[in-house]
Amino acid sequence: MGNTVTCCVSPGASPKLGRGSAPAAALAGAGAGGGGAGAGAAPVPPGRHRRGAAYREATEAESGDSDPGGGGPHLQHISDREFPDDLALESNPSDHPRASTIFLSKSQTDVREKRKSNHINHVSPGQLTKKYSSCSTIFIDDSTVSQPNLRSTIKCVTLAIYYHIKNRDSDRSLDIFDEKSHPLTREEVPDDYYKHDPDHKHIYRFVRTLFSAAQLTAECAIVTLVYLERLLTYAEIDICPSNWKRIVLGAILLASKVWDDQAVWNVDYCQILKDITVEDMNEMERHFLELLQFNINVPASVYAKYYFDLRSLADDNNLSFLLEPLSKERAQKLEAISRLCEDKYKDLSKAAMRRSFSADNLVGIRRSNAILS
Repeated sequence: MGNTVTCCVSPGASPKLGRGSAPAAALAGAGAGGGGAGAGAAPVPPGRHRRGAAYREATEAESGDSDPGGGGPHLQHISDREFPDDLALESNPSDHPRASTIFLSKSQTDVREKRKSNHINHVSPGQLTKKYSSCSTIFIDDSTVSQPNLRSTIKCVTLAIYYHIKNRDSDRSLDIFDEKSHPLTREEVPDDYYKHDPDHKHIYRFVRTLFSAAQLTAECAIVTLVYLERLLTYAEIDICPSNWKRIVLGAILLASKVWDDQAVWNVDYCQILKDITVEDMNEMERHFLELLQFNINVPASVYAKYYFDLRSLADDNNLSFLLEPLSKERAQKLEAISRLCEDKYKDLSKAAMRRSFSADNLVGIRRSNAILS
């Protein structure tokens, strides 16, 4: 106990490393030569861990968690793991499950104004198209937190981005994300490009094209939104007409590497967006990671919060999910899945009890008698 070296105390000097001082050569290589997968803590199906571990190793090496000299693990100083006061974990929705998501807060202003306007003008809600369950029939959609519907999820995520742009506080940005400085196409960017907010359909078409061409999943879209809000919070910038495409592209690029085993390479995005160079993609990825302070972790609780807040956003904006009556076959499948999950968590809890005993459980453990000489 007395001789244990902790992360705060080490022989010699404190191994304190700055967050922003790490070079990004390894991540550039991952971006230029291959997909380089990442590691997040979102609920990941079996078989998606191997490349995630590789990407985590790369980011940890960049952030100073390992000793490049080969002398064993390099313990980072505890002060480098603490968030500044203005980035307290409890107030950051992309890190803390109890903090309200930014996009849902920004959307509430428009929702309240729309409801107030309808009430003042006596606007009828029109024919009710939403289906409600009854004693004889249960209506459910095909979207769950572990398997979201791709089309509906992309619609909700792009609507969240739309509200971010429309209800932004200011136009704070960085040059690496500016479309005038780093255009995505050869077409000349108009001088007033920063004055016109994109509509929801325009954002949806841009994101849908990337997801369709790269064959990305709905879960990747949710992680994309988590990284986008984390970037806005950490870097203290706003997503606006001048930078939204490059910020969204960078978030999709990183989310696809973190989530998917068979991640899309940076050079593949150059085939989708014909006029962008792989060097530009690599540079944007490096800056994105540095601005995130190499924090690519997405806890399962945060992932679930974003999923259900996106469903709330869809409900507030009349984005309906396709509902179908619950059939006998599907009910049996759902019951079987529920039983499997219940058994799995029971086994995990038993294993956790075997690994560690609390003070209350130590009473029944037999001990051998000590021999005193």
